[in-house]
Amino acid sequence: MNNENKTAMPPLPPKAVLPQMILGGLMQQSLSIAAKFGIADLLGEKPRTAEELAAATETHAPSLYRVLRLLASVDIFSETADQRFELTPIAELLREDAPNSMRDVAIMQGEEWNWRNYGELRHSVKTGETAQGRAHGTPLFEFLASSPEDEALFSRAMVNLSSSVVPPIVEAYDFSGAGKLVDIAGGHGFLLAAILKANPHLQGVLFDQPTVIDGAVESLRKQGINDRVELVPGDFFESVPAGADIYTMKHIIHDWNDDESIKILQNIHLAMNEKGKVLIVEIVVPEGNAPSPSKVMDVQMLIATGGKERTEAEYRKLLESSGFNLTRIIPTRSPFSIVEAVKG
Repeated sequence: MNNENKTAMPPLPPKAVLPQMILGGLMQQSLSIAAKFGIADLLGEKPRTAEELAAATETHAPSLYRVLRLLASVDIFSETADQRFELTPIAELLREDAPNSMRDVAIMQGEEWNWRNYGELRHSVKTGETAQGRAHGTPLFEFLASSPEDEALFSRAMVNLSSSVVPPIVEAYDFSGAGKLVDIAGGHGFLLAAILKANPHLQGVLFDQPTVIDGAVESLRKQGINDRVELVPGDFFESVPAGADIYTMKHIIHDWNDDESIKILQNIHLAMNEKGKVLIVEIVVPEGNAPSPSKVMDVQMLIATGGKERTEAEYRKLLESSGFNLTRIIPTRSPFSIVEAVKG
């Protein structure tokens, strides 16, 4: 890996910054291509030339070189004096076996079905409707259910996102007073398994759609906590499992608009113990002009699902409309926070 010290460059003038932003789609596609062809994994073995990488990936060497040179210009890979490419700390995250790998996220963001959604952002801004509906004629989760390959990639991408988020969540919250926890739309149980491992007294319920639950069995077995987890298939717009002390939702409420979110929360309110708590794990939007991944993700939700990221005030209003009181927002050592609420 190239550890040469780089001379600090002065900030770019506006006339240089704006063109970079305008052409940002090319950067996204270049990242997706590098991830899909496993360039970072190949470079993990040793530095390679574009010709060597092209031979390994069955791509056109001169074209691949130009894409990698672009990525190297922003510290994703580094090009040596003899035109070999090597990993950088950022590029490490594109490796499939990296602890906090973002490889599948990068691949998904460049897939044709997702890319078409970006092209319909204007439709969302003009109408308030999803770009997904305009581009594909069907809501995102229905579309994924009809395309097993895309659904599998989406699930892997969500695991990528969870890998760096789950440990800080488990560290930040005290689960010692609870006996039973339900993870709503918990996927293959990545968050639930981490919570149960850290809290041996807890019993867990994994609640999700039937096809997702079917895929969670092996994952929970590998985690060694399947004997402490009840698998319950269902639809959270209809009902959720009853009688738990804590209900968790990680990266779920942001998928839905206010009316849909209120329906989900009302079903949790109906099911939970009187002294129970609901924990919403999301990136809370900061006020003002401060940069935040939540502001990027908010537009992603606009085009993909019709959902939204929310400020503290918006979460408070949403929860009060569902019969809850927001008690506190707990930051974690990740961009995500835990929004805690109790029955009002």
